[in-house]
Amino acid sequence: MGDAVKMHFTTVDYIIFTILLVASTGIGLFYAFTGGRQRTTQEFLLADRSMSCLPVSLSLLATFQSAVAILGAPSEIYTNGTQYWFLGCSYFLGLLIPAHVFIPVFYRLQLSSAYQYLELRFNKTVRICGTVTFIFQMVIYMGVVLYAPALALNAVTGFDLWGAVMAMGLVCTLYTALGGLKAVIWTDVFQTIVMFAGQLAVIVVGAHQAGGISEVWKKAQNGSRIASLDLNPDPLERHTFWTLGVGGVFLMLALYGVNQAQVQRYLSSRTEKEAVMSCYVVFPCQQIVLTLGCLMGLVMYARYGEESPMDKGYASTNDQMVLYFVMDVLQDLPGLPGLFVACLFSGALSTISSAFNSLATVTMEDLIKPHCPAMTEARATLLSKGLALGYGLVCLAMAYIASLMGSVLQAALSIFGMVGGPLLGLFCLGMFFPWANSIGAVTGLAAGLVMAFWIGIGSFVARLTPSTPLPPLNATALPVTGNMTTMAMTTLASVVTAKSRPTGLQALYSLSYMWYSAHNSTTVVVVGLIVSLLTGPMKEKDLTPGTVYPVLGNLLFFLPERYREKLCCVTPLAQKAKAINSQPYKMAQKESNGMAHPREEDRTEDEEDEGEPTAQPSCRLSHMLQETAL
Repeated sequence: MGDAVKMHFTTVDYIIFTILLVASTGIGLFYAFTGGRQRTTQEFLLADRSMSCLPVSLSLLATFQSAVAILGAPSEIYTNGTQYWFLGCSYFLGLLIPAHVFIPVFYRLQLSSAYQYLELRFNKTVRICGTVTFIFQMVIYMGVVLYAPALALNAVTGFDLWGAVMAMGLVCTLYTALGGLKAVIWTDVFQTIVMFAGQLAVIVVGAHQAGGISEVWKKAQNGSRIASLDLNPDPLERHTFWTLGVGGVFLMLALYGVNQAQVQRYLSSRTEKEAVMSCYVVFPCQQIVLTLGCLMGLVMYARYGEESPMDKGYASTNDQMVLYFVMDVLQDLPGLPGLFVACLFSGALSTISSAFNSLATVTMEDLIKPHCPAMTEARATLLSKGLALGYGLVCLAMAYIASLMGSVLQAALSIFGMVGGPLLGLFCLGMFFPWANSIGAVTGLAAGLVMAFWIGIGSFVARLTPSTPLPPLNATALPVTGNMTTMAMTTLASVVTAKSRPTGLQALYSLSYMWYSAHNSTTVVVVGLIVSLLTGPMKEKDLTPGTVYPVLGNLLFFLPERYREKLCCVTPLAQKAKAINSQPYKMAQKESNGMAHPREEDRTEDEEDEGEPTAQPSCRLSHMLQETAL
């Protein structure tokens, strides 16, 4: 192990690191000056709806496979064992449901922003509430993502903290503002390859130094780091099969189903089929990424055992510990530490560039265009670029605020659970429950957000209060993230938790962070439905065709149609022509206000066979949606 507390980069490392930044900027400039040159909002925000499956899927992967996960997963495995690996089980439903439920609905409505859906389904107020919530969520998240790798890098190598933050923030802002979504997607592809290469280099070299992968596995087993299937149903338990495999599904749906950054990628696909395929391609990639993170944690354990670099004072947090391990393993191989740091920064760049682009899109489409319908296309495009630039500067400010937050992995996931959960609930309320009305939607969203921050802030305060019955945090054995008994203490837990198990409000504050998304989205749906039923549920004839997915109709197929009609379970897609001529539906089709008109090649095969235009939906669309049902 290295003697020096700080290990410094060689010239080769700096060159590799600089190549990453230059290449990312180069891709942005390439798309700024070629093709359509980003002269329309359609091209700048939606890549002209021309992307194929592979770049979209790698971009979907890179968007939330940030430096947060690259640093967080190995330290989680090193500290608590492989229980976290079971998160992979949640990827099945977490990607299958978006592919067959959310993508068909969003793609067929030809939206630019996911929040246009909320206006079509409810009204303008719900749309603005959803947009503002999303902006809040992403602005906080991108601060964490930008600050995390810079902090760890600074602690371990002495690399200038705010110099790294500024370099990343400005490079990212530059290529996003100049090259639009096309540049963001192609830089994501490049950055994904760099991420894989960086992690693989560490695992291969580290495992070789430890005596091979079988030796790594043996040491991990001897150190009780290989976790068996923990079927404990207790929602207060930090990581069990249920919190990861079931709670994780809701987290995945919030990320891959309704988050604007991901929806924008689906909508940039050439056809609906390519959008669905990109979701399928992400699945094995996600599993590989999770496996790489876990293997890195095990290699780390094989190297240090119970004597972690934190015990010896080489690192002060779990996140720095991973970077210290990388520098330690690769110190005699010039260039490889630079490759891993490039891998880290790739994760951060891909995430914040997506955040800038999606934030510019929702601000433009949901907050500005509806109030300035006469705006010219050139001015709208210029304003979109200005917004991407503005959000870049906001991100730098948020990075400073992120420096005041706790451990990285849980902080980021908790923000997504706290704010992403209520947004997921809002979309589910609209898409699956035809009788939900706009009053119910706004009330449900408000209730979900209140509940989210109550639990989130409550658990934070509870950890700071010495009198709390929550288990104490020990920096050497547990990550700063734990707010309940963790795997490392399971033997002790069986004895202790019977006496000191939190009750009442303390139990609520001790809820596993993996359940935040599920708990908060369920709150939105339940409150929204109760309020909708009390204030007068929506009639089926008032619904905009294409906005409700017929899940209840499919589940209750055995009931006669007249009963299903009373329960509002018949899909509104099959309604009469007069409903189709309603104002909101026309709004979805028109080209002005930035809402893209379906292009000729985007028409479904059925429509081409029958020679009908897209703007004339009929019963066929109903059958098409029925076919995609799970």
